[in-house]
Amino acid sequence: MHIALIKTSSMGDVIHALPVVTDIVRAIPDARIDWVVEESFAELPALHRSVRDVIPVAIRRWRRSLFAAGTRREISAVRARLRDARYDLVLDLQGLVKSAWVARMAGAPIAGFSRRCAREPLAALAYRERFDVDLSLHAIERLRSLAAQALGYRAEGLPVFALSPPDEPVPGLPERPYALLLHATSRADKQWPDDRWRELIAALAGRGLAAALPWGSAVERQRAMALAGNPDQSDPLAPVVLPKLTLRQCAAAIARARLVVGVDTGLTHLSAALDAPTVALFAATPAWRFGPYWTPRAVGLGEDGRWPDVDEVLAASDRVRAAAPGEAADA
Repeated sequence: MHIALIKTSSMGDVIHALPVVTDIVRAIPDARIDWVVEESFAELPALHRSVRDVIPVAIRRWRRSLFAAGTRREISAVRARLRDARYDLVLDLQGLVKSAWVARMAGAPIAGFSRRCAREPLAALAYRERFDVDLSLHAIERLRSLAAQALGYRAEGLPVFALSPPDEPVPGLPERPYALLLHATSRADKQWPDDRWRELIAALAGRGLAAALPWGSAVERQRAMALAGNPDQSDPLAPVVLPKLTLRQCAAAIARARLVVGVDTGLTHLSAALDAPTVALFAATPAWRFGPYWTPRAVGLGEDGRWPDVDEVLAASDRVRAAAPGEAADA
């Protein structure tokens, strides 16, 4: 069975959809699975060993010049590639008008959320089959439920990501054991206060972990430099501001970290999916809906506008670091 999964963005949403691939290949061992995703996130589905082909789209970029000749050529090329694949089923895991539009390009039967459950109810008009899911479930479980109903199997147990972290060099990493601190997010209300980051950096150095600070934009780089302060370059535990990394390099840096602490952002979700010791910080968004729950190696802290303090983060860090890799969480 040849299946196309449509989950184009955002980074965290793409990561949360990856256990669907594991579920499908367990239920249908000979399934061939392709993934349609925004070009900026194309490296993510490729980390799953059962994703056969990744088909990038550029909806965000196309919108800026929808009627330009170059845009039309790119859209035509994606449509031809999808149609040539002759899918048995296209599964829209996004539930948006834009994802339904991409799904229709394939010229194959489409399944997706019902009008009640789709993020944009109009998208459901594009589907041949529509399914209700329990909206009180975690985001991952809603996606697993949709795929299971569409393909006729039961999604049982905890989600399994089955990701293979890339083995490639990452420039700028500390020579000493390090904690990767994912401070950057697109929303100001998701940012942990700077004074707590600085307190955490000092506390981790006292525990023998250098802080490594990645970034993705000029504003995020400025914040990383402000959090690092003026480190003593001779101190092997001084905080380090990393150079700009690709997603694959970020995944490699996560896999080698002794600890990852991050706000509710895509890289933090990737860290939990890679089974790295992860402490995820929540306040503006509900941990029950987006946080990790499938492994004792990852924990979400904070809820309902209350940020965790540094002592809570350190205590959680000790717990996730003590858990054995691959150990299942209690159901």
